[in-house]
Amino acid sequence: MSDDLGRMLGALPGASLVVGADGWVVRASPRAESMGLVHRDRVAVPEIRDLVSRAAHEGGTIERDMRVRRPPLGRDLLDLRVLAVPLSAGSVVVLADDLSEERRVDAVRRDFIANVSHELKTPVGALSLLAEAVVSAADDPVEVRRFASRMQAEAVRLGGLVNDIIDLTRLQGDDPLSHAAEVDVHGIVLQAVDEVRTLAVSREIEIVVSSDPGPRILADRDQMVMALRNLLANALAYSAPHTRVAVAVGGDHRMVTIDVKDQGIGIPAHDLDRIFERFYRVDPARSRGTGGTGLGLAIVKHVCQNHGGDCRVWSEVGVGSTFTLAFPLAVASATGEAS
Repeated sequence: MSDDLGRMLGALPGASLVVGADGWVVRASPRAESMGLVHRDRVAVPEIRDLVSRAAHEGGTIERDMRVRRPPLGRDLLDLRVLAVPLSAGSVVVLADDLSEERRVDAVRRDFIANVSHELKTPVGALSLLAEAVVSAADDPVEVRRFASRMQAEAVRLGGLVNDIIDLTRLQGDDPLSHAAEVDVHGIVLQAVDEVRTLAVSREIEIVVSSDPGPRILADRDQMVMALRNLLANALAYSAPHTRVAVAVGGDHRMVTIDVKDQGIGIPAHDLDRIFERFYRVDPARSRGTGGTGLGLAIVKHVCQNHGGDCRVWSEVGVGSTFTLAFPLAVASATGEAS
């Protein structure tokens, strides 16, 4: 097989291999090797072997979508789109695209739409029932005021949910680093704290800030403030009155960290791996009481990922939680070079 064909196969985005007339693999791309499609110079997947044999026998191009067990142990499944193209002398070129990620994204999208529909039904249904109650109690001013107050609370909840859905949708389709600018982390912290100050006062919770001007990161300022505001609002919602929420900025010559620590109810260990999932709630009943949408931490996670950062959490039930956001510094202080 020519070197030109080998280079061409290696440049293709999917897995590719050339199978000779004797059934031996003449050439395989690194992607085909990593997917386990080749084992000891043979095609390791029976379904692909059958497709190669059929293409060689019929002399025509064959394309097929297939779900196969991933070699060698077969514990995982691969969703593949396989194209077998006969060449001269009985050899066959096989091109395989892994559709697993594409289908996973489609499944996530379907779940998201289903979850959004479900979450929207609750406040919309509540508003409809409350409106009927107001009409029925038109002659009772006390009841009208009571129902109107509940309608207002549901409207606020619905507005918050819609805003969070819009924010999350924008984050998923945005690359903030393409229009990022250097921003002062201290300023981000102060702005986010200021935006939740009213909530803190109403819940009688003190916010303590430990931050100095200096550390700067490349970021979309609005997204950073939104992420930190969500963390602070979450900490305030799950903390008792007369406790503290602390915000501290730290890091080293490469990274800057922002810690948000509360003295709240804490998160059970078995829930820690799932709290960043969309619409996941540790305590659904309490979330309804606090007006939580189940999207705040998902927004935080996406902001971190979009900025090349990380989000970690430590928590103990009855003690509190600490969320840590970590981002690369815009300028490495030790060398003066861009990160």
